[in-house]
Amino acid sequence: MAAGYGTYNYSRAAYRKYDQNSYYVYGNVVRQAQAAPLRRPQVQERPAKPKRASRQVLKNRNRAMTISPAYALFLTVAAVCAVLVCVLYLNMQAGVVSRSENVTALQEELADLTEANTTRYNAAANSVNMETVRDRAMNEMGMVYASQGTVIEYDRPAGDYVKQYSDIPESGVLAKSGSFTR
Repeated sequence: MAAGYGTYNYSRAAYRKYDQNSYYVYGNVVRQAQAAPLRRPQVQERPAKPKRASRQVLKNRNRAMTISPAYALFLTVAAVCAVLVCVLYLNMQAGVVSRSENVTALQEELADLTEANTTRYNAAANSVNMETVRDRAMNEMGMVYASQGTVIEYDRPAGDYVKQYSDIPESGVLAKSGSFTR
């Protein structure tokens, strides 16, 4: 066995010398990765017998393995808080999903009502023929187009609208004073 060990060291030393003094360069000055070093064969060792621990060490280990009541209470409170946070999160998430579904349903209802309204408006607009309305107004109701002198302009008193109870005077002035009488 001694001869094999000496030969192993010699070949390993020769490999190191070869590896340190020469290397390849391919188009750049960067060294190539070195080969994995040679390994010594593993010698199987006998399993060591575990040392027997003293009484004090065993006592300390047992004390370390037990949980104090305060630590147990802390762990219990932490677990309850974690569960409570998870339940609240799931409750809020369910509320968000419910509201989202409600918004989607309302948007679909709005789209349906808008489409129905547009359809009805177009049907009403198409049902009225303006030529028929003009013909009926002129022939049956005696309406005529406004001509020169038919339209009388007047100064409007303060207010948004005027109710006409009598004829507007030719001068176009309804009231001379600051007060308006009906």
